[in-house]
Amino acid sequence: MERLQAAIDKARAQRDGELGIETQSQRSRPKPASSAEQEAAWLAVPEIKLRSSLLSSKRVFTVQSGPIAAPFDILRTRVIQQAQSNGWRRIAVVSPRSGSGKTTTVANLAFGLARQQGIRTIAMDADLRRNGLGRVLGQKGDVPMSDVLNGLIPFSHAARRYGSNLIFGLGFGAAGNPAAILQSAISDDVLRGIEAKFGPDIFLFDMPPLSASDDNLGFLTRVDAALIVVEAEKTRSKEFDVAERQVSELTNVMGVVLNKCVYTSGAYGYEEGYY
Repeated sequence: MERLQAAIDKARAQRDGELGIETQSQRSRPKPASSAEQEAAWLAVPEIKLRSSLLSSKRVFTVQSGPIAAPFDILRTRVIQQAQSNGWRRIAVVSPRSGSGKTTTVANLAFGLARQQGIRTIAMDADLRRNGLGRVLGQKGDVPMSDVLNGLIPFSHAARRYGSNLIFGLGFGAAGNPAAILQSAISDDVLRGIEAKFGPDIFLFDMPPLSASDDNLGFLTRVDAALIVVEAEKTRSKEFDVAERQVSELTNVMGVVLNKCVYTSGAYGYEEGYY
């Protein structure tokens, strides 16, 4: 526990020294590409091939609107509102422990954002140990995200586009030193280059569970805010308290997502069959 707190203190000191009063998305950005160049970069990304049956089995329901997508649509709207009013772009999605549904939340939120016209979103798998986003989406590949973040492989080789305003950054294969990669200056330069080339309005990061390792600690100082996903009836209060304190010491807490919560069909104001 002392090692963990020491790592948090170090990361927080680095954040305070680097950021001052500016958010991560506001400082030291490379000159962005022109609108035409960004549009060309988006269209050059290969389209992702999805199977609706697999998405349903993985509990990804927001490709189309409907009653089952309503909770994530509400989350999408709140994320957009906070991001726009605070000037936030980089948003990490974390959880206290594994199995909370963090990756599924990222996928559903990303597809929900894709249905919002005028919002460009990149959702990147930043869990370099497990690479769960590709599995949830039913994708296979051989490009490690660690190589992308190390600047060895262009991001476009790991990118797949859905529609005209959503790109997934998918990695495959476990990295040997994920904490060092996520905290390196090279990875930060890579992210700034991606932002300059593609100009996303929202940059989502699917992060490892907080209790599993120190992978998050350095990286969270580089995002503007974080969503904490907790599992109903499974995440203990003490676990959440520790997670919330860790995250708040490193970045802004955008909110908490209560996942796997049972609700009635009319819980979101629509009777069954409204859609």
